[in-house]
Amino acid sequence: MNVHTAGVATNVTEKSQRLAAEAAQWVSGNLVGILIAAALGVLLVLAMLAIRTLGCRLISRWGGDPHWPVIFARVLSRTKLYFMIAAAAELVAEHAFTPPTLMSVIHAAFVIAFAIQAAIWARELVLGYVEHRVGASDEHSTLSSAVGIIRLLVTIALFAIAIILILDNLGVNVTGLVAGLGIGGIAIGLAAQGIFSDLFAALSILFDKPFRRGEGIRFGEVNGTVENIGLKTTRIRSLSGEQIVVANAKLLEQQIHNFAHLEHRRIVLPLGLVCQTPSDVCARLPAMLKEIVEAQPKASLVRAGMTGFGASTLDFELQFDVHSTDYEEVYRTRSAVCIAILDRFNREDVQLAYPSQTTFTAAPDGSLIMPYPPVRLVAQEDEGADRPEQPDKPAPG
Repeated sequence: MNVHTAGVATNVTEKSQRLAAEAAQWVSGNLVGILIAAALGVLLVLAMLAIRTLGCRLISRWGGDPHWPVIFARVLSRTKLYFMIAAAAELVAEHAFTPPTLMSVIHAAFVIAFAIQAAIWARELVLGYVEHRVGASDEHSTLSSAVGIIRLLVTIALFAIAIILILDNLGVNVTGLVAGLGIGGIAIGLAAQGIFSDLFAALSILFDKPFRRGEGIRFGEVNGTVENIGLKTTRIRSLSGEQIVVANAKLLEQQIHNFAHLEHRRIVLPLGLVCQTPSDVCARLPAMLKEIVEAQPKASLVRAGMTGFGASTLDFELQFDVHSTDYEEVYRTRSAVCIAILDRFNREDVQLAYPSQTTFTAAPDGSLIMPYPPVRLVAQEDEGADRPEQPDKPAPG
């Protein structure tokens, strides 16, 4: 083991001495060409510095709003000085008749610098696109915690790819490393399948934006306001006051009603009248309901009319829109319409039906008779009951 280490050290020393000798011979024999190449390299570095400065100024001018010009300006502003020097050396080295050994060193340095710089550029571009999709305002940022985990995952993935590319360009066999990373990724994915499903659901909420924090939604039996959207769960404050926690994957599997972008809310009121209601009253009912609805400031009638015959009712339906996104105002308007209908029906002697049964008794000839004895007979019985009871007369002897 010590012999092998000594051999490696000797080999490195010999290569270093050979490289130094070639460099000294190259400098002494090509000084003018080297100076010209160096001047060109300095100009290239200054040009790239100017481009980076321009990106920084554009960011300060346009602010932090992540639209596309700002994203590209951020990409330019992340250009590193070591990449500028390595890129300039790579571009001018051939024109200075650089020796092959030194040229290979410059090329290796450029590959390393370019791989790292490309990872930085790609990271800024991806994160800028994510912020552009989310929005810059904290009020509408749905997944601030998810953005943090995206930054971490994107950084790890891009720099891992950069390291693999660097090793591959330096002559290292990376097949085993790539296979090991793939198997490890599969194992981690299977072990944390539930967590990753909720995480990807959170990312779906991030990009697709079915709802945002502070918006009112309904899914299944739940109706409430979104309070927080996390990496695994979403928290909703229901109308009854309790907080409901639901997994992101389970939430997206259901049909979601979002009330945040409504221009109006439609109210549907079923009405049931007693079967004895006259037909002329039924004919006047739509106009009566229209007058009641349009008396409210933000309500407009959609339709009103008779829909059918129930088991013990004449069925009507009233549909009207309330032009407001405030649910409290919609609630008050619906209540006012209901009270106005009740008041108008009482004044017009229109009777709402309630669950009841009426029995009709038929005589042997088929004609209907009252289901209770006539009042006259009851009065006669009462009159007879009020008379004093007469004593029985004694039988004649």
